[in-house]
Amino acid sequence: MIAQKSVKIIVTLLLGLVLFPFTAFSNESKSLNEAEEEFNATEMIMHHIGDAHGWHFFGEGESSVTLPLPVILYTDNGLVTFMSSEFHHDTEGHHIVEKNGMRFVNLHEDIYMLNDGAETVEFDAEHHPVNASKPWDISITKNVAAMFLTVILMLLFFSAGLARHHKKNEHAPKGLNNVLETLVLFVRDEIAIPQIGEKKYMKFMPFLLTVFFFIWITNLLGLLPGAANVTGNIAVTVSLGLFTLALILINGNKDYWKHTLWMPGIPTWVKPILAVVEGAGVFIKPIALMIRLFANITAGHIIILSLIGLIFILESAGVAGISVPFALFITVLELLVAFLQAFIFTILSALFIGMAVEEHEHH
Repeated sequence: MIAQKSVKIIVTLLLGLVLFPFTAFSNESKSLNEAEEEFNATEMIMHHIGDAHGWHFFGEGESSVTLPLPVILYTDNGLVTFMSSEFHHDTEGHHIVEKNGMRFVNLHEDIYMLNDGAETVEFDAEHHPVNASKPWDISITKNVAAMFLTVILMLLFFSAGLARHHKKNEHAPKGLNNVLETLVLFVRDEIAIPQIGEKKYMKFMPFLLTVFFFIWITNLLGLLPGAANVTGNIAVTVSLGLFTLALILINGNKDYWKHTLWMPGIPTWVKPILAVVEGAGVFIKPIALMIRLFANITAGHIIILSLIGLIFILESAGVAGISVPFALFITVLELLVAFLQAFIFTILSALFIGMAVEEHEHH
């Protein structure tokens, strides 16, 4: 919830920064407030970068092209499953889906179960439902489906592609397999060995390769029209950061914990202070990893959507001559950012792991 509010504030600020030069010289007679009543840019952007129970591609309402996804809810009365298409594209809580004697509504992509006897959703002054509650939602949402797609692509690329080639051939691969092998060697020679060391890097190569290609492929897929914003979801980046943290905690050797919790060579009275600072640093490092990835990917999507949104906010086709080329430029730049963020997350993970497994010389 805090992350969502922070993103909304960032969206509003970015819209203000992007919009100011255009509104300052606009000849439109409408005020900005009147334009915003017709087109809510913040709502549009939050809809596109957020998760959803259906995979929407284009169109509006009943004429929209959407891939329905399974809605899986755990309630007090057991498990309830149905397809998201049963909501008929409604996310305002108007359409009610009845299953096993229970009624469900989709309110801004949050599924609520109406209380017994309730016919419609009722709201308080802050527009919070007062006669409905949230069941455990373990649905296959758009982000989850996109992650499954990434995993399938990785299995096809490496198991059915690169691995099969090396089993049957001794010569160097060509085409896509050559690109994949180059990237694998890049992760090994430029990330794993320099940061972890030649003696111990192989143990962590599966993790480093998986996280590198997972982030890179999901970032690339996220640039396609209608695609999911997977690494722009804080829950995904938190999970990736927790994997790095777990490897640090599990593989940290005696020297690492000694230098972290009771640093030798300094006055005894200072050691407890440094132990608190260094101990906190163990958890702050993966937190910085996940926030960096989340913020960079989300910001790129927000800027592109803000530039496109200018056309509808100002209601002027002339703005497209400026905003569309800028949006295309940012999109091309995002191709570099997609790789760069995968590289940064992987190399910093390798660095933190290398610090945990490094053997110190004893005198």
